Amino acid sequence: MQLVLITGMSGSGKSVALHALEDAGFYCVDNLPPELLEPFIEVEQAHRAERVAVAMDVRSAQSLPGLPQRLRQIQSRGQPLTAVFLDTTTDTLVRRFSETRRLHPLSLKDSQDQRRALVDAIEQERELLSELRDQALVLDTSHLKASHLRSEIKQLLSRAPATLTLVFESFAFKRGIPMDADFVFDVRMLPNPHYEPDLRLLTGQDAPVARFLAAEAEVQAMEAQITEFLQRWLPRMVADHRSYATVAIGCTGGQHRSVYLVERLAATFGQDWPVQRRHRELDALRFNG
Repeated sequence: MQLVLITGMSGSGKSVALHALEDAGFYCVDNLPPELLEPFIEVEQAHRAERVAVAMDVRSAQSLPGLPQRLRQIQSRGQPLTAVFLDTTTDTLVRRFSETRRLHPLSLKDSQDQRRALVDAIEQERELLSELRDQALVLDTSHLKASHLRSEIKQLLSRAPATLTLVFESFAFKRGIPMDADFVFDVRMLPNPHYEPDLRLLTGQDAPVARFLAAEAEVQAMEAQITEFLQRWLPRMVADHRSYATVAIGCTGGQHRSVYLVERLAATFGQDWPVQRRHRELDALRFNG
């Protein structure tokens, strides 16, 4: 049985993710109390269910502290489990709650029914979910439209990882560092195709840009050093029972240098590891029209 746990910050898009899984043929349950997870799995295994997704979040705050240990026990018994944690910047969450006028689950303080400051509630939620976040694949939804998030969820779960899966992601520093990054490499000091008139409107996926960057010794050195670093430390992440590692490569606009290096690194490591590519800025343009 393929089992997926969707969790994360309130307002980060868990409902959208769960609907995407439902559309993909998963049997989905929202807000399942953590203490019912193992009995639920036993029932679904008895029914020979093939694809099951469960959403849990801070609405079950009193039961959350024991959830990471439950997940480890479930995996130790041989049940494949993919945990996906949706994260979002605090500024984005404040804007989303303000726009929808919905109440944050932790906004009520004690029994006085007083509204806690929204930012304080969000930070308390981050603390409650921190251990769970460390065990999961983290997906930053700060810049994702609903259609883009649905696509990302389907791509991430298209195959269950047999070992560590590498996610290479390009991004623009001017739009912030991805919250889901395990490693961040800054390549803004490399030669920039943006200043070449014939290359400005192209991307790092286009052959002329790739030829331009491949001819630069500094680009070759950066690629070699990132490769060497990852080859040194990825086995330790496997030993630490990590299922995913996100490697974020950032340049100024997220169009040329970072995209090129993501494509190069994904091709190199794809020979030995399961690999996924993301291009945050290019994908945003594609999904936002």
